[in-house]
Amino acid sequence: MGTVLGLFVATRLLGSAAVAVTAWATGGHPVLLLGRSWDSTWYLRIAGDGYVGNLRFGHTVHSDLAFFPLYPALLRAVTELTPLSGPAAGLLISWTAAAVAACGIYAIGARLHDRAVATALVLLWGLLPHSVVLSMAYTEPVLTAFAAWSLHAVLTGRWVWAGALAAGAGLARPNGFAVAAAVLAAAAYEIFRRRGKVSHRLWTGVALAPLGWTAYVLWVGRRQGDLLGGYFEVQRLWGSRFDFGLGALRFVKHLLLHGDRLVFPMSMVIVAAGLLLYGLLIVDRAPLPLLVYAGALVLVAVGGAGFFECKPRFLLPAFPLLLPMACALVRTAKARPWHATLVVGALAGLSFAYGAYLVVLAHKPL
Repeated sequence: MGTVLGLFVATRLLGSAAVAVTAWATGGHPVLLLGRSWDSTWYLRIAGDGYVGNLRFGHTVHSDLAFFPLYPALLRAVTELTPLSGPAAGLLISWTAAAVAACGIYAIGARLHDRAVATALVLLWGLLPHSVVLSMAYTEPVLTAFAAWSLHAVLTGRWVWAGALAAGAGLARPNGFAVAAAVLAAAAYEIFRRRGKVSHRLWTGVALAPLGWTAYVLWVGRRQGDLLGGYFEVQRLWGSRFDFGLGALRFVKHLLLHGDRLVFPMSMVIVAAGLLLYGLLIVDRAPLPLLVYAGALVLVAVGGAGFFECKPRFLLPAFPLLLPMACALVRTAKARPWHATLVVGALAGLSFAYGAYLVVLAHKPL
C-alpha cells in the first residue's frame, strides 16, 4: 500500500504542478486558486463566521446552509490549532483525505481482485479528468475517504465501523447519503440471507449509518421553519433539484444544437461514460454495496438539475465505476505492457492539462 500511496501522491503532485505553472504563466497564484476557489470560499466563510443563512448576490439569493458542516468544522479546527491560513488548512485537509481515500480504494480493490487491480484502480482514480479537485480545498476527498473505508468495513463484516463512517460521509456532502444507502442495502440483504439472525453490531451499524445526513437535513429544516422541506428549499434557491434528468436532457440538447465552452461538452462525455461504466459494473456482478453506492451517485449526477459543469465532480467519489477499467488495464499490461503504458500516459496528459484548464483558465464553477 505504501508504494501505491506514493504513486498516487506523485500523480497529484504532478497535477498540482501543472496548475502552478499555468497559474504563474497567467499571473495567478496557485495556492489561492487551489485553496480559495468557488465552493472553497463558502466553506472558509462558514468556518470563520458560522452559518449566517441567506446571502444576496444581485437579484439572486443563496444560503450557506446548502453546505454540509463537516469540512468547515475541520477547517476551523486546523486553523485554530495550527498557524496555517484558511486556504492552506483546506488544502492540508483535502490532500490528507485524498491519501486516506486512496488507501481505502486500494484495500477494496485488493479484497475483490488482487494487488495489481487495486493499484490500477487507485491510479485511474488519481488520473480522472476532474481529479484536480482532489488537490483543491473541496469536500470530495473527505467524502471519498469516509465512503471507501465504510464500504471496506461492510465487505469485511465490521458493521459498527461501516455505520459510523457512513454517518461521517453524510455530514460531508449532500450526496453522502449514498454511503448510508449502501450500508443499509447490504445490511438488509444480510438480514434476509440469515433470516433475521444477525448480531447486534449489524443493527448498531444500521442505526448509525443515516444519522449524519439526516441530522443535518432536519437541523436546516428546523432552522428554516420547515422540518422536512427546509433543506430542499435551500437547494432549490441554488438551482439544484432532482427532476429525473429533464434539466440535464435539455442542456444536452442545447450542447448538441448550439455547442458551448469546452467544460460543458466534456461534462456530457464524462457523465455518459459514468453511465456506461455503471452498466459494466452491473455486468461484472460487483458486490451489492458498491452497486448501490455508485448507483446513487450516478443517479444524483444524472437526475439533478443545475450546475451541469459540476456533474463530473459529483461523480469523482464514485470510484467503483473504475473497477471494470482497472481489470481491463491489468489484462492489457500483462499481454501488451507498452499499450498499457501509452494508455496511462494519455490519461495523465489529459488529467494534468484539463485540470490546469479548469482551475486557471475556464472561469466556470467546479
